[in-house]
Amino acid sequence: MSDQSGATAALPLHGKRIVSFCHFLQGPAAVQYLADLGAEVVKVEPISGAYERHWSGADLYVDETSVFFLAANRNCRSLAVDLKSAEGRQVVEKLIANADVVIQNYRPGVLERLGFGFEDCKRLKADIIYAAATGFGSSGPLVEKPGQDLLIQARCGLAAATGSSPTPVGGAVIDQHGAALLAMGVLAALVKRAATGQGGLVEGNLLNAGIDLQMEGITSFLTGKFDTDRFTRHPRLATWLHQAPYGLYQLADSAIVLPLTDAKVLAEALDSEPLRQLSDIDLYSERDRYADALQEVLRTRSFDEVAGPLDAHGVWFAKVQTYGDLRNDPQIQHNRVFRSVDINGSEVVLVNHPVRYDGQVLPLRRLALRPGQDTREILSELGYDEADVVTLEAHKAIRSGERRDWQEQSGQ
Repeated sequence: MSDQSGATAALPLHGKRIVSFCHFLQGPAAVQYLADLGAEVVKVEPISGAYERHWSGADLYVDETSVFFLAANRNCRSLAVDLKSAEGRQVVEKLIANADVVIQNYRPGVLERLGFGFEDCKRLKADIIYAAATGFGSSGPLVEKPGQDLLIQARCGLAAATGSSPTPVGGAVIDQHGAALLAMGVLAALVKRAATGQGGLVEGNLLNAGIDLQMEGITSFLTGKFDTDRFTRHPRLATWLHQAPYGLYQLADSAIVLPLTDAKVLAEALDSEPLRQLSDIDLYSERDRYADALQEVLRTRSFDEVAGPLDAHGVWFAKVQTYGDLRNDPQIQHNRVFRSVDINGSEVVLVNHPVRYDGQVLPLRRLALRPGQDTREILSELGYDEADVVTLEAHKAIRSGERRDWQEQSGQ
């Protein structure tokens, strides 16, 4: 690994210390945004490691490390500690006393019972910023219910509004949006503290994030006092609220999406008499009829056949790509979206921080490939000597994990 100290000092959150009690996706993704920005993040994990170390989509692991973990935990250090032991809690109390922010996404009440709720942390650090991410909020009738992306997709209407019949979105979009909102809240609290000297409580939840993600559709639906039958539509149409042809259509060799488009222009671009005959209909009330006719026109044509005429007529369109197409996409390459990392001879492709600052991609500074691999370093910074560390480990209050190296591959 190259020395990143100079790069870190230039980052926006350099010098800010964050203690993360986060697991799975919403919390870790939020923390990762902040770690990318230069915050010094310590991920507090159980002795056995965080939950996401022991599960991975498609059962995919690299050098015994979950790829799911790698996706959302970069630039963080790992402290493995038993929060149920008095000695372990003392370690974490010292850590919080020297921190700027605590972030957690346990169910409401869990960290309070362990002595690390908002009021507990305020006693340790009066101006602490405490950020809590939950499924449904910190109170209310669903406070005890599990919050998870797919469950929230169902609860907030997203699954009902997606597809011609209820369909889950093909990614954890609510987790990711909730993570971005939580990170935004922490940044706002840091700005407030810089101005007033006061910390505070930041609360985010997946239910609110799922609704916020759909502000356009939900605002239109509730204002128009529609009923849920509006969600039923031609399977090629992308949403319930847009006029045709807004949707995805099958070509002979691929698929294409078309957003809002002038029907007359589209008919000319495709040189289609059936579409010309429909160019004056109401494209909302008769959207299914139009979508059906358009699909019939497109099903026998290849992408190359339609791309040129659509471009020439100024019609917006895009070919539907799979994940396998992304790495060779010239705009994605130009945007430097991906970063390739070598872990013990195996390649891992990570998604970079999405925002550019002064034109630069934020650096990858560290990967905690093993739980507790930074425990000794962190304890030393808190004033523990080697004998203390040995004693704590012997009492199973902490775990000092082995280190594994990684390096960035060239050309990324």
